[in-house]
Amino acid sequence: MTNERKPQTLFQAYCELTKIKLSLLVVMSTAVAFVMASELGIDWMAFLWTVIGTTLSAAAAATWNQLFEHKRDAKMSRTKDRPIPSGRISILHAFVVGVLLTYGGLSVLAFGANPAAAGVSLLTILTYVFVYTPLKPRTSFNTFIGAIVGAFPPLLGWVAAVGSLSGGAWIFGGILFLWQIPHFMALAWKYKDEYEHGGFIMLPSLDPSGDLTGRVSILTALCLVPLCLLFTLEGVASTVFAVVGSMLSLWYTYVAFRFWRNPSNGTAVKMFLTSIMYLPLLFVLMLLTRQYVDFVPISMVTP
Repeated sequence: MTNERKPQTLFQAYCELTKIKLSLLVVMSTAVAFVMASELGIDWMAFLWTVIGTTLSAAAAATWNQLFEHKRDAKMSRTKDRPIPSGRISILHAFVVGVLLTYGGLSVLAFGANPAAAGVSLLTILTYVFVYTPLKPRTSFNTFIGAIVGAFPPLLGWVAAVGSLSGGAWIFGGILFLWQIPHFMALAWKYKDEYEHGGFIMLPSLDPSGDLTGRVSILTALCLVPLCLLFTLEGVASTVFAVVGSMLSLWYTYVAFRFWRNPSNGTAVKMFLTSIMYLPLLFVLMLLTRQYVDFVPISMVTP
């Protein structure tokens, strides 16, 4: 009976080590960007390799992050049961997993999509591990650095599809950057005591009243409206996206406004849940209003 449980337990530990749910969100943004960038038709094989490579790379970044932060994770009740602090996975084990995932992700992207996609992926991992992670216990601006890292996946998907970055790619990345700020602020507010105990410097810890945290959340959510308009002006999505996307962004802004007026765990959770709903809805809207609707594989498109 014990032998039957070990593989499942190890699998669960790997899922936690690689933050599989968060990794899937990263993959989703990459996949949507790949489709949006594919003007002449979608190369489905390249799309598949891009999704696989991004999944491995995102899992690698999460693994390295937990490896570097395992001592701080052990101090917080929210993270003390993660695989490394709890002892389910050793430091050496996690190191080997991180190396294999990094090598696998970059190799798949380089040979399945193109070297540029692998380059963006490598930049994402390096920035996440060696810039964002070390800054978390040093400055509250770590949130904005983390949001920059979170804006890389759409760029990866775009360059994997067409081999270069255009205006649409940067706008897409900007949407991801802005979306993350209220999302992270909500988490940082709810768990501010734990973050302080773990030694992380987050804006809500420096802002007991919640006034600045709320203002930052409102401003960044509101800035999503012009980006939705620019996405349409760039010719990537139709006018419907500009209208409905702006409405979704105003809804997100309204929830952030309610948090600002009454900073509490309850309004922070509502802002977090709204952020979780906002992004998939926006992705679906992008795909439905995509200007280029030819889903014929590139290999079947004649010059």
